[in-house]
Amino acid sequence: MAHPTLSRTERDRALAELSDGPELDVLVVGGGITGAGIALDAATRGLRTGIVEAQDWAGGTSQWSSKLVHGGLRYLQQLDFKLVSEALRERELLLDYLAPHLVRPVPFLYPLTHRFWERPYVTAGIGLYDAMAHIGAKVATLPLQRHYGFKGVQRVFPDIKPGSMVGAVKYWDGQVDDARLVLTIVRTAVRYGALAASRTRAVAFPEDESGRVLGATVRDLETGAEHTVRARTVIAATGVWTEQTQDLAHAEGGLKVLASKGIHIIVPRERIRGESGLILQTEKSVLFIIPWERYWIIGTTDTPYHHDLENPVATGEDIDYVIDHANVVLDRPLTREDVIGTYAGLRPLLQPGTKKGGDDQSTKISREHTVTEVAPGLISIAGGKLTTYRVMAQDAVDLALGDERAAQLPSVTDRTPLLGADGYLALSRQAGTLAARHDWSEERVAHLLGRYGSGISEIVELVEDRPDLGRPLEGAPAYLRAEIVHACSHEGALHLEDVYDTRTRLTWEQERHGLDAVEEIADLAAGALGWDERRRAAEVEAYRVRCAAEDAAAGTADDTAAAAARAAAPDVLELVHRAGS
Repeated sequence: MAHPTLSRTERDRALAELSDGPELDVLVVGGGITGAGIALDAATRGLRTGIVEAQDWAGGTSQWSSKLVHGGLRYLQQLDFKLVSEALRERELLLDYLAPHLVRPVPFLYPLTHRFWERPYVTAGIGLYDAMAHIGAKVATLPLQRHYGFKGVQRVFPDIKPGSMVGAVKYWDGQVDDARLVLTIVRTAVRYGALAASRTRAVAFPEDESGRVLGATVRDLETGAEHTVRARTVIAATGVWTEQTQDLAHAEGGLKVLASKGIHIIVPRERIRGESGLILQTEKSVLFIIPWERYWIIGTTDTPYHHDLENPVATGEDIDYVIDHANVVLDRPLTREDVIGTYAGLRPLLQPGTKKGGDDQSTKISREHTVTEVAPGLISIAGGKLTTYRVMAQDAVDLALGDERAAQLPSVTDRTPLLGADGYLALSRQAGTLAARHDWSEERVAHLLGRYGSGISEIVELVEDRPDLGRPLEGAPAYLRAEIVHACSHEGALHLEDVYDTRTRLTWEQERHGLDAVEEIADLAAGALGWDERRRAAEVEAYRVRCAAEDAAAGTADDTAAAAARAAAPDVLELVHRAGS
């Protein structure tokens, strides 16, 4: 079966069919990890399915996570065995079968700070964690725990600070490029018939005389045009926007969520000598020091957030908090000068109590998801975690179908590999041949396989048609020029920031937000998307202004000042529309 594209043309076609075609069985509102999973679950059950997202795919929470697919060791400490067991089962599915090209093993050291009683306690906990992962699994994907004294820790992690621990237990989890996972799930859903449109906001839920939701009125934010989409059931998976979405249907009850902000900093890989990640307990959250390709990702925080939901940013206080807590165990302390990038995201945590108010201590709120019908024809889902997206999606579609029909049309996503998974393992063993054929290094091929899996064939086709696309970007040599074109032609990038944020991660993985490559990337995107010079200039200006605003926010002390600094940058659509007028 041919791989589908999320090109601008296909987006426009999907919008037209959503409004003019037959009634949908399911319309999903929200294109993060949960909404994408729901669209795939519904489409693979044979349901006529549509999905719309107000921003870019993964434009909200789903692109700003800790990039981990894990059971949640801290939830085991809280005795939440059900959540941990469920998450570990999903982790194994992703690693072994569903997405081995996107999800890969990553080791962590769990520090021991007490000489006698702590090691048996941690050994038992991580042993249970490993055992729960292997119960019922077809294969043991990840190694079992390993123990180290302090000298052993130093061999694995030379930059560990003497006196910061007496030893450690090494265990394994999974890591993932969260935004690429969402993109891949959306493309897989489209492969099985789903109609998908990003930058498309639900602005109303039309109802019949009895108050049943009949679908949605959606606005194409690129053009301003509105479309009426008829659907038997609408499923809202809008994360921190859950309550605003429910309000469109005038729902009296519904789910309540608390937005909790988490930030991460990026440090060059050579700055910290270590072969494994670290997991550290802080007074407010868990702090991960995670090895990732050419750098380390360090975070996160966990603080209630009450400002602009679309553009959360890291404050100076946030950055210093992460640096200070990382330095507790680092022999060569980090400084602000070591930080090449930051990012911030909002976790949608289910909130007990009333819609306005309630407990504001975000770390005490359950991460388990809830799905409910908040109005006739409108289902809402919130909570959960990235790792369990598939279970959340299954629960949402089951509720939409009802018990009897759900039993007749059970979910098959546990047996449906994501785009790029099929053939990935065989291709990974041919990396040397692929490298020689295109004059690429084996590291380059590994990079491409880790992003596209067997979809690397799409990159190869672009390069064969245009050999210049086989060269690295001059200002960002980790990426090929072909990857920028592919982002626009196959992966639905509509704006320059889409390329920077979710198709690559240049906005935070390279100094100066990757601006050294902005002119070359803009040229490639302009060619792929048909921009004239005015539109190209507006896209570059929008990205530069945004980067400057984020840098200004990083110099502020608190969320209020940071939100004001970030708000100084107009939205890309505002600048683009202004340029076209």
